[in-house]
Amino acid sequence: MSLSRRGRVLAAVAAALFLTAGIAEARVGRGGSFGSRGTRTYNAPAPTNTAPTAAPIQRSATPQQAPNAAANAAPRAGQQNAAGAQRPGFFGGGFGGALMGGLLGAGLFGLLSGSGLFGGFSGFGSLLGLLLQIGLIVLLARFALNWFRRRQMATAGGPQDNAYARQATPGAGGRGPSGLSGLGAGAAAGARRGQAAAAQPVDIVDADYAAFERLLHETQDAYSREDFSALRRYATPEVASYLGEELTANASNGVVNRVSDVNFLQGDLSESWRESDSDYATVSMKFSLRDATFDRATNALVDGDPANPVTVTEIWTFRRMRGGDWLVSAIQQA
Repeated sequence: MSLSRRGRVLAAVAAALFLTAGIAEARVGRGGSFGSRGTRTYNAPAPTNTAPTAAPIQRSATPQQAPNAAANAAPRAGQQNAAGAQRPGFFGGGFGGALMGGLLGAGLFGLLSGSGLFGGFSGFGSLLGLLLQIGLIVLLARFALNWFRRRQMATAGGPQDNAYARQATPGAGGRGPSGLSGLGAGAAAGARRGQAAAAQPVDIVDADYAAFERLLHETQDAYSREDFSALRRYATPEVASYLGEELTANASNGVVNRVSDVNFLQGDLSESWRESDSDYATVSMKFSLRDATFDRATNALVDGDPANPVTVTEIWTFRRMRGGDWLVSAIQQA
């Protein structure tokens, strides 16, 4: 085989591999995880019976917050915390800590001054006496420290309750006409720690469930028809732009993806919440569809099976501006 012919063969194989990678999972989103879920974009959705786990968001316009290095740094000696109180020392705060530190300080001062630990060793007369004194001091200091801590807790009314444990799971229960179940046992983890103060729960009613299922059908249909204007009506600008990129890639590769017979099978509400002027609802959905890719020029089958439907489980997040309609805001793989 000549070098030029071998080069053409390798180029053809590379092109075929690139095309196959581009059209695999050719339905809406191509099996990826993208979009935005507000402040929860990079948090895993609450598990449900339909989708116990979800792939993390891979593409999003929402910036990922970097960990605060200052918060993880060791506090400087004498630095006060955000509440204005001095940070606890080595032996803890309060009177008990002061007592423990004072005892140790007195002992060290005695050793450094030459008089021995608390007045010298004359009372014991040996190293064994020194060890006994140290042991006695440690026991007394520990007893005093524990006693003062218990008294302080009793005065304050005991440890504070965990507010997050009492926070109700965002969203409402119930089952809509589309078959999307509300927050049951599988979605009881919908209360996200650290977010209860920043987000308010949103009740999801039957009309919302119907809108979610309708958007599933409409988005798949618009994608199959390569109707970008329709996609902009059904999805947020961010999600519509990602889907538009996929349609452009299909056109560049000379293929067209056709999705048909979308049939909703099962679904659960994972979580729902409100941020500023937007409502969010994350829903796990199991559905079947016929998904096949064809050559644009010859209509020859390139990938998929137009005769046999496939079953897919995905997690879709919907966003609604105050007073507006629900739009597809994110899609994640189960």
